[in-house]
Amino acid sequence: MEQKSKIISIEHITHDVLHLVAEKPAGLIYEPGQAVDISINKPGWEKELRAFTFTSLPEDRLIEFTIKTYPSRKGVTNQLLSMKKGDELIVGGVFGDIHYKGEGIFIAGGAGITPFLAILKKLEKENKIGNNKLIFANKTKADIIHEEKFRKMLGRNFINVLSDETVEGYEHGFISEALIRKHLADQSVFFYLCGPPPMMDAVEKHFAVLGIQKDHIIKEGF
Repeated sequence: MEQKSKIISIEHITHDVLHLVAEKPAGLIYEPGQAVDISINKPGWEKELRAFTFTSLPEDRLIEFTIKTYPSRKGVTNQLLSMKKGDELIVGGVFGDIHYKGEGIFIAGGAGITPFLAILKKLEKENKIGNNKLIFANKTKADIIHEEKFRKMLGRNFINVLSDETVEGYEHGFISEALIRKHLADQSVFFYLCGPPPMMDAVEKHFAVLGIQKDHIIKEGF
């Protein structure tokens, strides 16, 4: 069922990522890690659906999204760049396969961090961060979403990988089998994976070599 939702605030948190807060439609139920179809309540855009992951928690009074924008595509995220408080979204159905099963390693590429934002926020709220780790791949340091928040939350268990930039203290290149092995203390942990298809394909091949059981891999493509 589609419902209208007014934007409460919208602001940049990196050069190309927006943090959007909106009214929570009545009866909306979701789990941390799930997404929802959103369109813009504006002539010509009402049927242009895009999936965005909730980065708020189900019990929060408002809904939040952390959205990477692609101005060159002239699509929905480009439209969001010119939207302001009071403008309306159309919120559709909730979906998504990523949910927390137990301690493990979260592996994200770029905007693929969004389902993990909500899950880790929930774990932090419940004091259950434990020994969860996050391996986060981006092109440059400027692309890292919520770097300080993750550093504070995870400490040494927050591992950054930069493909297009060499920065001291950050891994360089792509997520490799060796990098996963380095941070893999126990084969029985869960692996949470979300990112662009080429990255996900590569990481899944690493999982196969490492002998990770398929039922220990929780993934979502975008």
